[in-house]
Amino acid sequence: SVRNKLYDRGVFTSMQFEVKTICVGNLTAGGTGKSPHIEYLIRLLKDEFEIATLSRGYGRKTRGYFLASKATKASEVGDEPLQFKRKFPKVHVAVDARRSEGIEFLTNYFNTLKVVLLDDAFQHRAVKAGLNILLTDYNNLYTNDKLLPVGRLRENKQGSTRADIIVVSKCP
Repeated sequence: SVRNKLYDRGVFTSMQFEVKTICVGNLTAGGTGKSPHIEYLIRLLKDEFEIATLSRGYGRKTRGYFLASKATKASEVGDEPLQFKRKFPKVHVAVDARRSEGIEFLTNYFNTLKVVLLDDAFQHRAVKAGLNILLTDYNNLYTNDKLLPVGRLRENKQGSTRADIIVVSKCP
């Protein structure tokens, strides 16, 4: 809460980029379908725009910025980014815990890049995304949840006000 207030008051600053950025995230600790939504956005945009995905690379053994290739292993980028690269070989897939640095690397290397999809970056406020998509699981809506460790929320419910779109996933 304190960190979010410092961003809201401008004590901490968020970077904006010329390339379009779309953040897909949630308020809960996992399980809302972020990866399938990233894949949906890839399918929606890949024929019209040069796109990249940027993730933290959860579970990888490498550090810093890493750009996936056909020969990349899960230990280098994490399971989900590797899945994106294998399913969509023409899409640029990168990982970097510091999303702003990752975007800079991507835009410097791919000068015709138009869109960067930020996977699981809703709490990563160092980047001011052009569009914030917040996911919530139909069977465990964030509105009915509580903060960790009592519930599954990573941040207070009021964080949802930063979202431009709220998608209820896993609906019957």
